[in-house]
Amino acid sequence: MLPTKLTRRAFLGATVSAASLVKANRLFGEPSSTSSKPSPELEKLGAIAIAEAKKQGATYADIRIGRYRGQFSGYRLSPQRGSNITDEVPFVTDQNSFGFGVRVIVKGQWGFSASPLVTAEEIARLTREAVTVAKANAVAQSQPVQLAPVKAYRDRWATNYQRDPFAVSMDEKLELSHSAALSIKKDPKVFSAFGALGFESEDKYFASSEGSSIQQYVVRSYPMLSASAVDTKNGISRDRSYSVEPQTAGWEAIAKANLLENAPRIRAEVLEQLAAPPVTPGKKDLVLLPSHLWLTIHESIGHSTELDRALGYEANFAGTSFVTTEKMGKFSFGSELINVFGDRTNDRGLATVKYDDDGVLTTKFPIIEKGVFKHYQTIRDQAHLIGESESRGCCYADSWSSVPFQRMPNVWLAPGPDNVTPEDLISGVEDGILIEGDGSFSIDQQRYNFQFGGDAFWEIKGGKKRGMLSRVAYQSKTPDFWHACDGIASASYWQQFGSPSDGKGEPEQINAVSHGCSPARFRQINVLLTD
Repeated sequence: MLPTKLTRRAFLGATVSAASLVKANRLFGEPSSTSSKPSPELEKLGAIAIAEAKKQGATYADIRIGRYRGQFSGYRLSPQRGSNITDEVPFVTDQNSFGFGVRVIVKGQWGFSASPLVTAEEIARLTREAVTVAKANAVAQSQPVQLAPVKAYRDRWATNYQRDPFAVSMDEKLELSHSAALSIKKDPKVFSAFGALGFESEDKYFASSEGSSIQQYVVRSYPMLSASAVDTKNGISRDRSYSVEPQTAGWEAIAKANLLENAPRIRAEVLEQLAAPPVTPGKKDLVLLPSHLWLTIHESIGHSTELDRALGYEANFAGTSFVTTEKMGKFSFGSELINVFGDRTNDRGLATVKYDDDGVLTTKFPIIEKGVFKHYQTIRDQAHLIGESESRGCCYADSWSSVPFQRMPNVWLAPGPDNVTPEDLISGVEDGILIEGDGSFSIDQQRYNFQFGGDAFWEIKGGKKRGMLSRVAYQSKTPDFWHACDGIASASYWQQFGSPSDGKGEPEQINAVSHGCSPARFRQINVLLTD
């Protein structure tokens, strides 16, 4: 969602002066640094917050100093109104944010304060302010905060990337987006074409009163192409996107995406979809590709297994979960083929880091094992609520000015046996649909009843992939859907797709998250004809 007005929080989160940028560069150093230890200057600033918090009576304190950058560029090609002339409109945004946030626990309750002025004096002042907030919270809260134990770490970590995308010239970026969009727009039935490149980086330093001192650099890359075709005679339009894996990676992810090579295919497929017949509704078998299934995983499994949802903490804004706490360890979520993991360590995952924003070393953990729900996503102050002694490492804040809370890790579906191919899945379908890419969706507040569309659809008849279909959506209940899975392709076909902007919390925060899977087959799912 876009803000309707510029709040103080949004202003602080999106504004940074040239002098602040110079200071941020000096404090964090080069992202490619081979040092295994945090910047000494960052450690000195962190120590100020910890010392001041202890002086003010805090039983726990941490500080996060961060620089965040987001760059988005590309081209949109579309006709001028009432004309055959095509407008070729470039766009470039490049935003930086730099500041710090301090958390403390005083009298058993959290306090937080943040500022874009990163100086020793401001850190000490804002730490005292956080203590004041905690004391005020203690008056209204009856239960004290309980933190699961954590080891102390002194470390420096960075995303594994080959070429810094921010070092690539804007001319090179725009030329690539423009060329791909031009290729898509070659046919006059293609109304508009869109090509874009997105990049994000997070320079983060974390220090805690428990002895941790951690510096991390995360970089993410998002290539994208899309097309819209219009049949003016029949008054219909269709869209087609090139599904590209977003990754924690550098410019090499853009090269791997082969945007120019895939642009003609997207043009051909949007035109085929424009002429495709509508689906015949009814019960059908579905073969879902990773570029589509990731979103179903995200909405039905990822969100339903967040502990704060299950406990009702998100009810006011984002809803609750049908996976309530008495189901832990015994609820049959899906067929025995369904093995799902929460994982902030997997290579290229958008939520992958070495340490979360509680200073917890991240891990891979089972959410569903052989169809049975096993574990929630948790952070340090939640673990005791379900009788666990350690955090699952799922704490994250989208900015230095945001309060860290429980966010979704990469949630992925394990692949099937080594000898299973997508063709094997299709060959076992008499009447069904192959779905690629994500589209519109709807899911209830408990993550139980849902409806999903897609980006492209092909008919399957007699075990063979046929021509494209249009106006397709499917509908199910979460446990019914996952119980209907009777085939998953092998690890050779496993891919990660995901979102850079999963929203949660009030005020809302944004999280980047990946969901990996191989193509999978689902039997007798209710297929709808959309309008």
